Formats: sequence, structure tokens, C-alpha cells
Amino acid sequence: MTSVAAPQRIRPWHGILVATALPLRPDLSIDFAAYAEHVRWLISNGSDGVVPNGSLGEYQTLSDEERERVVHTAVEAAGDGDRVMVGVAAYGSTESRRWAERAAAAGAGSVLLLPPNAYRADDRSVRAHYAEVAKAGLPVVAYNNPYDTKVDLTPALLAQLHADGSIVAVKEFSGDVRRAYELAELAPDLDLLAGADDVLLELALAGAVGWIAGYPNALPAACSQLYHAAVAGDLATARPLYRSLHSLLRWDSKTEFVQAIKLSMDLAGRPGGPTRPPREPLTAEQDAAVRAATEKALAEGHH
Repeated sequence: MTSVAAPQRIRPWHGILVATALPLRPDLSIDFAAYAEHVRWLISNGSDGVVPNGSLGEYQTLSDEERERVVHTAVEAAGDGDRVMVGVAAYGSTESRRWAERAAAAGAGSVLLLPPNAYRADDRSVRAHYAEVAKAGLPVVAYNNPYDTKVDLTPALLAQLHADGSIVAVKEFSGDVRRAYELAELAPDLDLLAGADDVLLELALAGAVGWIAGYPNALPAACSQLYHAAVAGDLATARPLYRSLHSLLRWDSKTEFVQAIKLSMDLAGRPGGPTRPPREPLTAEQDAAVRAATEKALAEGHH
């Protein structure tokens, strides 16, 4: 089979954007120097950019001062604001818009926005929410995570948000790869980004032009190889690598994904560290499973 060329990265939200874990010291303070080094390391090892202040970055546990400093640190370390997509989720639309405005002031290229998640918002509220944050002026990438938010950004609703001019892309985390095809029919100009590590191959084959990823925090080179083979349709390369890594990648879709990815980072020699409450350490059984899968990947040369 002749493989096709990977699509060119022409927008700031295309390619591999790593939802960065935040290195914490034993006293749970942020090691900003380690974070800056980690951002630089990710980009030098095949990632196109980073997503600070996402769920993997434990944004819910940060003070306003910490959250703002994380953004400035990421932009400075990346060396190019277009490589930084800032998570701007907050309790209300006004607060999310404020974080989007701060992201713009810091020089970031785009923002990632969950729907209202303090209650099960209806479509009218969702549209108003995204329209409000879009007023900040940065491109908005919607984040569809119906499991945690209880708000489902269906293909029809996403098409409406795109028609409203409120979003440019969607991070799709529902796990339902069938939606990719319906979304392409309803909103062909809306960019699809894989939002869960364990459906990357399926969504890449369905037309995803980016991956907001977790496991490159620990294994950037292997994940970069997997992504580029997947979007190029090179199944001879992508499928065995995907199968080899999948026992790790599926942790990205589990409740304990932050703890799991940080443990894998520690084992790979990266600055992971503990998590802030209310996240508790992995159970002994979970810890053993993550360790075994990570050590297997490292032994096989995946890094």
C-alpha cells in the first residue's frame, strides 16, 4: 500500500499539542523551572505545541496567580505563542473570557474551552458561553467531554457553534469515532482534533488534523511517530506501534489519568511528581499496572 503524505500543519491548533502535566515538588508547590524545561523538551522531541492549564495540568487546584504564571511560563518556553493553546475552563462564561483575554495578552495562539460544567447546560446556554469567550479574540477550540461535564457537544451542536463563528475546532473526547464522519458532513471546515490518546488512530483515519495528547509527556518520540504515521495513513507503521502502546494510552481515558501519566513521566526520567488534592495516589494495583506498561514501553525502545 502506498501511504499518503501527512497533512501540513497550517493552523496553531494542528499537529501534536501536549496537554502538559505540571511538575510539583513534594510540598505540592509548582516547580516552574522544571515546567519550562519540560515545555522546551517536548517541542524539541517532536511535539508541535503545548496546552497549559488543562485537566492534566490540574488547573482546578491552582490559584489565580499560579494559573497565570503557568501560561506565561509556557509561552516563554515555547518561544512562539502559536505553539500554546491555553485551557480557559472556569465556573462561568465571564471568568472563562477573562482567562482567554489573559491568554491573548500573554501571546498565546489559541484557547481550549469546555462547555459550562457547573450544571447540565442546554444548547442555548452552550452557544452563549462560547460566543462570550470568543469575544476575547483568540481562536477557540471546543472541548467535548460529556463524561465529566454532563454536557454533550453533539455534531449538530458543534456545527451550530462553528456557524456562529464561536469555534474553529473541537477536541473530541467522547470516544465515539462515528461522530467524526457526521461532523465532517455537517461542518466540513471545522477541524477535528483527537482528544483521547486511546482513539488516536481511529480519529486520525477519520480525518483528525491534530491531537491534544497526554502520553507524549512521558514518551514524546514514540507518540510523534505514531501520530504522523496515523495521519499519513501508514498503517504498516501505525498499527503495531499503537497496539504496543495502547495499554498505556488507555489510561488517558481513566479517572486517574493525571496520576498515571505523572508516574510514567517519573519512570521515563521526566518531572512528574505528586498530584494535588483531591486526587489521591494510585492504588497498589493501579500503580503496578502503570509501572508494568511503562517499563515494557521503555524496554521496547519507546521514549
